[in-house]
Amino acid sequence: MQHALKWFAVLTTIIMLFVLIGGALVTKTGSGAGCGESWPLCHGQLLPKDITPELIIELSHRLVSGVAGFVVLILAVWSWKAIGHIRETKLLSLLSVFFLILQALIGAGAVMWGQSDSIMALHFGISLISFASVLLLTLLIFEVDKKFDAHAIRIDKHMKFHMIGIIVYSYIVVYTGAYVRHKGASLACPNWPLCSRRTYGLPATFHEWVQMGHRIAAGLIFIWILIATIRAIKHHKHQKVVYWGWIIAFILICIQVTTGALVVLTGLNLFVSLAHAFIIACLFGVLSYFILLISREKNNSQ
Repeated sequence: MQHALKWFAVLTTIIMLFVLIGGALVTKTGSGAGCGESWPLCHGQLLPKDITPELIIELSHRLVSGVAGFVVLILAVWSWKAIGHIRETKLLSLLSVFFLILQALIGAGAVMWGQSDSIMALHFGISLISFASVLLLTLLIFEVDKKFDAHAIRIDKHMKFHMIGIIVYSYIVVYTGAYVRHKGASLACPNWPLCSRRTYGLPATFHEWVQMGHRIAAGLIFIWILIATIRAIKHHKHQKVVYWGWIIAFILICIQVTTGALVVLTGLNLFVSLAHAFIIACLFGVLSYFILLISREKNNSQ
């Protein structure tokens, strides 16, 4: 039974990644209106007649999201029964289901009634929370915390500040990135890292300010993760999960910054854009695990 649960948890995590990437694909290809204003059907039909690329992308995303809803619910109930004695299990189960439903409702509302760019920018962030909840639930099922002696970890107040602060700030960075996409400002600044040669690198229009605001936010989180990684290397070599966790986080943020630059320099290349969304999902998952470590550490000190 436990072996089956492990494989089901892995499958659910992969499906949640497809939901994330699928949502990014819908946004980046402008396929949100591919099924018209009807939901969950496409143009009010179960099998639409006029097939377009936008329809295929939007309908595929709806189907994957629907499958995700079922498997996440099954995983939540199964985990509740199998490892409900682990303190975080019930909370993570509830969070994964709640935020997946919230994500679906926002997506459906956008199709039927339309939503502002600021509201739609929340969509990807909500998907990240649901994905992270499923990922942490999977790690609990695999007893990763026991394998890395997470129960014995003691985290000093400075590292706690970095762990909590960076994940909160990362959500702001994710929001600004999503807002750039929904506002259509992805190519507002044709150069990188500054905006435009004609304005001496400074933004001049609202869309340019939106784009540069995200770049500044991304630059700050890169510096912050670098600082936290240096501290982990200096003071936490004996705590392998913290040590390697920050090294992985720094590698991911480096890749994230690189793909962000390439999104602009390649003129919104689709594969680069999807890689950008995939990497931030991985990074958010690592940062979320740090919060689990803090929870473990607090529980051990009681």
